[in-house]
Amino acid sequence: MKDHSSVAGIHSVRSALKFGSEGVGELWLERTRRDRRLGELADLAREGGVRVRLMDRDDLDKAVSGAKHQGAVAWVRVPVSLTEQDLSAHLDRIEGPPFLLLLDEVQDPHNLGACLRTAEAVGLHAVIAPKDNAVGLTPVVCKVASGAAETMPYYQVTNLARTMDALKSRGIWLTGTAGEASTDLYAADLVGPLGLVMGSEGTGMRRLTRERCDTLVRLPMHGCVESLNVSVATGVCLYEALRQRRHP
Repeated sequence: MKDHSSVAGIHSVRSALKFGSEGVGELWLERTRRDRRLGELADLAREGGVRVRLMDRDDLDKAVSGAKHQGAVAWVRVPVSLTEQDLSAHLDRIEGPPFLLLLDEVQDPHNLGACLRTAEAVGLHAVIAPKDNAVGLTPVVCKVASGAAETMPYYQVTNLARTMDALKSRGIWLTGTAGEASTDLYAADLVGPLGLVMGSEGTGMRRLTRERCDTLVRLPMHGCVESLNVSVATGVCLYEALRQRRHP
């Protein structure tokens, strides 16, 4: 479908239908597959006013380029990135301590999609990135995010350093990640109003971004590699923050 991206798999399709059915154009279900869960997806789609089409397996395979779809593919509209004005209003509505992720010039759509998926899984309030030199919500991002791009607020701001200053004025503590930091991730306090800051794939955080962090932490590395992929590192950090916030 034009201007739509495919989301595949029963769990991802269910999330898209439950939390963003207004953005789902069609639901494709495998014609010959017998699975109670596919019937539940069809019911969800009809409740949300989404058209359901029964398709041959070959059509589903082509739609997701051979990826596993479990007999279900949802076609979702690629969402529009939000702005800093939207961010301010969103922060005003948050109940309890904000839990945010800031991505400094992450450019790989697969990395952004994976970060959005993890962010949604841990209950993050928003993901923030600069408009320039950073990937937006492309069809590839939406596909990798498996439904999270439709439910996780993604804000692209004109000036990330200025936005960080605004977050700090709200009492949000900004914790950046850097390999040379002296504080271990697992020794850091990640409870309370928190903005976790991750650098780009190649060079990490820019100087102005680093200077605005209240503290820097490092991931312990005991093998031969010097760093982790940004989406993997983000997942490690977010789940450590979640662990601390659940059991402070």
